[in-house]
Amino acid sequence: MDHTLLDAEHRLQAAQLAGDVAALDELLDDRLTFTFGEVVASKADDLAGHRGGSQVLTELFEEDLRMFSEGTTGVTWFLGRLTGSLGGEPFTARMRYTRTWLRTPDGWRVIAAHASYA
Repeated sequence: MDHTLLDAEHRLQAAQLAGDVAALDELLDDRLTFTFGEVVASKADDLAGHRGGSQVLTELFEEDLRMFSEGTTGVTWFLGRLTGSLGGEPFTARMRYTRTWLRTPDGWRVIAAHASYA
């Protein structure tokens, strides 16, 4: 099933907020590399965090979203406020995410992502 890049980004945000591991598994490419500061994580790392409860979002507010796509490649630039807990520690942060997407026969999947504080 093919979705627009905008739809895929919003489905990803909803899955993150809900801790929906099945939806995240569908939206994240198996080769995903995620970077944040000195952390480099894989799809398995991300799914394990949601599955085990060490990554929990209770609020995700999109302030700005920009996107580009051509052919089978897409990029989204998200700016927003996140609230939740990491490793049991509460947090609230304004974050910027840059995600690189690949269009596959099954729809858009994130292949690379980078996050930073905004």
